[in-house]
Amino acid sequence: MGDRTSAHTGAAGRAPEADRPGSLRNVVLVGHSGSGKTTLVEALAQASGAVNRAGRVEDGGTLSDQDEIERRQQRSIQLSLVPVEWDGVKVNLLDTPGHADFVGELRAGLRAADAALFVVSAADGVTGSTRLVWEECAAVGMPRALVVTHLEASRADFGEMTDICRRVFGADDPDAVLPLYLPLHGEERSDGHAPVAGLIGLLSQRIFDYSSGERVERAPDPEHLPLIADARARLIEGIIAESEDETLMDRYLGGEDVEVGTLVRDLEKAVARGVFHPVLAAAPAAEGARRGLGTVELLELVTGGFPTPEEREIPPVTTPDGRPRPPLTCDPDGPLAAEVVKTSSDPYIGRTSLVRVFSGTLRPDAAVHVSGHGLTDRDGAFAGEPHDVDERVGALTSPFGRQQRHLPKAVAGDLACVARLSRAETGDTLSDKGAPLLMEPWVMPDPLLPVAVEAHGRADEDRLSQGLARLVAEDPTMRLEQNPDTRQVVLWCMGEAHRDVALERLRTRYGVRVDAVPHRVALRETFAEPAAARGRHVKQSGGHGQYAVCEITVEPLPVGSGIEFVDKVVGGAVPRQFVPSVEKGVRAQAARGVATGYPLVDVRVTLVDGKAHSVDSSDAAFQTAGALALREAASGARIHLLEPVSEVRVTVADEYVGAVMSDLSGRRGRVVGTEQVPGGSTLVRAEVPEAEIGRYAVDLRSLSHGTGRFSRSYLRHEPVPRQAAERIREQAESGVA
Repeated sequence: MGDRTSAHTGAAGRAPEADRPGSLRNVVLVGHSGSGKTTLVEALAQASGAVNRAGRVEDGGTLSDQDEIERRQQRSIQLSLVPVEWDGVKVNLLDTPGHADFVGELRAGLRAADAALFVVSAADGVTGSTRLVWEECAAVGMPRALVVTHLEASRADFGEMTDICRRVFGADDPDAVLPLYLPLHGEERSDGHAPVAGLIGLLSQRIFDYSSGERVERAPDPEHLPLIADARARLIEGIIAESEDETLMDRYLGGEDVEVGTLVRDLEKAVARGVFHPVLAAAPAAEGARRGLGTVELLELVTGGFPTPEEREIPPVTTPDGRPRPPLTCDPDGPLAAEVVKTSSDPYIGRTSLVRVFSGTLRPDAAVHVSGHGLTDRDGAFAGEPHDVDERVGALTSPFGRQQRHLPKAVAGDLACVARLSRAETGDTLSDKGAPLLMEPWVMPDPLLPVAVEAHGRADEDRLSQGLARLVAEDPTMRLEQNPDTRQVVLWCMGEAHRDVALERLRTRYGVRVDAVPHRVALRETFAEPAAARGRHVKQSGGHGQYAVCEITVEPLPVGSGIEFVDKVVGGAVPRQFVPSVEKGVRAQAARGVATGYPLVDVRVTLVDGKAHSVDSSDAAFQTAGALALREAASGARIHLLEPVSEVRVTVADEYVGAVMSDLSGRRGRVVGTEQVPGGSTLVRAEVPEAEIGRYAVDLRSLSHGTGRFSRSYLRHEPVPRQAAERIREQAESGVA
């Protein structure tokens, strides 16, 4: 890292392979949209020799070949794997989307990786969402490093950006976030900005000049020495502070000159343990150049400082029925335990699963057991149905642009694409048929933006159910709901961008056109006062007639009581065999509603009297009479509309608490409490009508600059305010849903 130049062994035209976990590194790239993650992956692939100077692979395509939706939106929307090779080490680079709507792809990348590379734009700074991911990685001890991009921007300042990173990411220990290199600026342009032409290695005290299009190492100029001395001293102290050698700091403070080799080894150990986070700079190669600025230094850090899969603790495993199993190790000869971290499908290729092998070795055409319990939301609830099935895997491949290059095997710690797993879903475990295992699930965010969809035409109706089911199986951050109250098909998404991609995929991938329609909440009706009525169903039209009369009283009950039916008929006015018929009619009418078409709840209906005919009375006649009686009672009584109210729990940075509470109040919400949570955040608990939070997933993100998150759960139904209730009644009368 800064004191050596690695000899790489990557070559365009073949897929990197690994035969042992020690020769693997799995790295996920994290950063906001536009920070330069995909460009950096391409630059690393070019520097390693995976692609040529034109950035193209053997078949003429590029590593950034995107699907139609990504090209149209000009941003990444899915996790992609790019394997490269450097110094005999296979590096699996996992490029993640930066948009908050596609956090599921980011979580999949974090699950598959052993270290994270945070990409920060010198032009845009650090976003709140990036800071949240940093805290998430810190909570599990994942090693992290930072890369500053967009140094070519006129307002870019590496030193200022490094200071920002130290404040944001090094809140507990700023000296654990320090640069390994300083930028070497070239000649000043007409706009006053001097572009970065190379790097100054602080440990090696050498210049790595990229101005010629090649990486040229040389001694520093005299004017660089004072700058190197100050930054180098701080870096050395930061490394020694995290050293496992407790005597090293005393020796250094005593004036001993610590060898560069010792510092590099301690630095690599500190990075691998996740206690030191180096900052580097990178830029893509100029046209015709072989390597981009900082790419060699970054590859040295990844291969020398990031941990191998052997150093990662494997998630706990059980048998599919829940019995615990001994902890696994990253051993190619151990029992097979692999996990599907991403599922995708293609109309021509079929379903492809991106798999992380944690233990054992996965081989083509192997018979495996697929176990799944679904992923969990942030409350720990399972988000999918359990399933167990035996399958035979197809070919193992490694992606290179649009190519899928065959792999002979995938050892413990490696990643591979697996074909023909038709029953496996994201989050499922692959294991030996004779000893099936189930890995502890990983947490996925709960989708909170409801989108009601309808088939666009008759031809789409037959394919809609299957298309939606396949869409949800691929993306666990989507949830499908068939709402029995509103009779709507609801697709729950992470946000508007997520929704747009889902509907577009339905159209282009599965040939299903759908229309998004207004989402309706499940309203209820109830009686606001007691009422009484008679239901009379008498028809004589020749032959067998119909005769049924019943008298009922209706009285409101407390919230949550449902429908009670009481029989108080005396003297046999309604024959015993027809009392259940009256109840059936009343309950059927209550389900259909009595005023606006929403179900009636929380009332007691008492049958007090009636009449029957010895010949013409029947079960159907008394069902009709019961329904008529309930409608008649409603016509003369005040009916309240009830709306669902949710308990909303919002976690937001302290500086946005006031804005969040004001916004909740504007949504007819009642704030019921607040409490401090670690990390300078506040939990706000409120009760808010569901009709007011349909877009809250989008609005909160804007309100809190991407730092807020919330959960919702049904609490109860409450009366709708009078003006809103009148508007709903007018819509019901006019036939508007």
